[in-house]
Amino acid sequence: MKSLFIVILLLAVSHMAIADITENYGWEGTETVLGMYPADCIIATIDTYPVHTGSQSLRLERLSSGTPQGFVAWIVGLSNGDEVTVSFWCYDDSPGVSPSGRIWAHWNDDPGDVTGHSGSASGNSDYSQGIGWELLEWTWTVVDSHTGIVIEARIYSNPGDIIWVDDLTVVAPDGATIWTPGNLALENSTWADIKAAF
Repeated sequence: MKSLFIVILLLAVSHMAIADITENYGWEGTETVLGMYPADCIIATIDTYPVHTGSQSLRLERLSSGTPQGFVAWIVGLSNGDEVTVSFWCYDDSPGVSPSGRIWAHWNDDPGDVTGHSGSASGNSDYSQGIGWELLEWTWTVVDSHTGIVIEARIYSNPGDIIWVDDLTVVAPDGATIWTPGNLALENSTWADIKAAF
């Protein structure tokens, strides 16, 4: 009986050691994105239609050429072998033509700067298909001693095209820190941002 108790205890402890944390964000406040690339490539605003759930969503309008990226999450404190799974709902109603949304990411090993870039982390090869709201999801495994990853909502389209994003979910290993537009670290903010948070 004592051996069984020890086995159960060891299993419980090992399960606790690999527990995950989850952050959900639905753009119900006033914050839009953590950053973008290239600079001034999109107009990111809060919209009330269409929405997936709640009363608001993120509206991304493409301004520039290239591949505009809105940074919707930033996960730091990662180690080799860690897995990060992220999903968000993307809205476009143009089957077979632009605009299309995509979930993508890049490594960022600077825990003090969301705009840092340490190489592409790739992502889902699928684009939104123009059927209205569609779930886009991908799981990244940390390699090459990277310590952070920035999740991108990408727009594939022409300048002036628009997609909407809603209901972001980030699952990361316990011990990591997840930043979304509504909870960016105060230590990375200006004094005015800190005062505004209180």
